[in-house]
Amino acid sequence: MSGLPFRVGHGYDVHRLITDRDLILGGVKIPHETGLLGHSDADVLTHAVMDALLGALALGDIGKLFPDNDPAYAGANSLLLARRVMDRVRAEGWELGNVDATILAQAPKLAPFIAEMRENIANALGVPSSCISVKATTEERLGFTGEKLGIAAHAVCLLCQK
Repeated sequence: MSGLPFRVGHGYDVHRLITDRDLILGGVKIPHETGLLGHSDADVLTHAVMDALLGALALGDIGKLFPDNDPAYAGANSLLLARRVMDRVRAEGWELGNVDATILAQAPKLAPFIAEMRENIANALGVPSSCISVKATTEERLGFTGEKLGIAAHAVCLLCQK
């Protein structure tokens, strides 16, 4: 590991919206006519957070840790996978300083669910919710998220050496 006492990571994830699938973001089941397609629960927010954590330590991405061709992860709860990622981060000698995440979605309106998303992610990572920021924005009807074809999320994290 680097001699620096901190590391920064960035994560990004995107999934296509489809019918007949639940919409899960930050572990919250959100009422909507479409959900996200994916091998696990397709929680783009939690996936972006996990990729940020893994990226900060140059440990690859969630596809490396939890391959989408492994039936063990079919329909997996992403918050449970996030716990495992955080266990790995701690085993490497690091603690989470904070996470700042943004969901890009034209619909549905996510503001009523943000507090619960923050709590869920904080609980999964074993930190206070004050360490987790979640924001949501539209892309003004531009691109695949603006056309309601999918939802994306970005996350950055700061890790501090124990």
